[in-house]
Amino acid sequence: MPSVSAEINLHYELFEPEDRRDPAPLLIAVHGYAAHARYMMREAKLVAPSDFVIASLQGPNRFFRPTGDGEYKLAFGWLSDFRPEEQVVLHHDFVLKVIDELGEKGTIDPSRVFLYGFSQACALNFRFAFTHPNSLKGIIGACGGIPSDLDSNESYRPTDADVFYLYPDDDEFYSQDKLKGFEERLAEYLPSFESKQYSAKHEITNEMREDMRTFLNKERRTESARL
Repeated sequence: MPSVSAEINLHYELFEPEDRRDPAPLLIAVHGYAAHARYMMREAKLVAPSDFVIASLQGPNRFFRPTGDGEYKLAFGWLSDFRPEEQVVLHHDFVLKVIDELGEKGTIDPSRVFLYGFSQACALNFRFAFTHPNSLKGIIGACGGIPSDLDSNESYRPTDADVFYLYPDDDEFYSQDKLKGFEERLAEYLPSFESKQYSAKHEITNEMREDMRTFLNKERRTESARL
């Protein structure tokens, strides 16, 4: 099928805390299927340390989803079955451009970037991390999968970033066998990996948020120890 190249605008929300010291650590939050940047910004603020800058990215694919009361609501996603490899590259470019832009402004420290993804964004973020293994300091993946081409994609490399993988025991979209398999494969593949199972459905619970805050606060303790 013939194609032409076109430029599009990629949108994200940005939060810069007043009490930060530039350059600050950056948490990039990536929402799941049928959500939006405002939702993921709210979630990111619940787990980020007080001096983190937060960028919440919005998926480029727009559509309307039913709300259950006969109405429809605008929603966003990252991938589709049509040429998903092009959408993966678009996500990579989005993350890199946000890091570069905020780094050039002196707002964030490019050596202290954390990537947080829920559901559909989980495997998407791992694809970024394995393609750009030196770009991140930490990764949080919640209620999602891993790249289906992990064993066949020759461009992937294990990232040195600290990785925290969270998964529920009653997920509506992934069986326990699949989630356990994801956990085991990541543990084999990554040099710095921790995981935890939760009593939950396909959701982000308060217990998960508390553990994510603890994971991100390790950055603060590490920085203090070096000073």
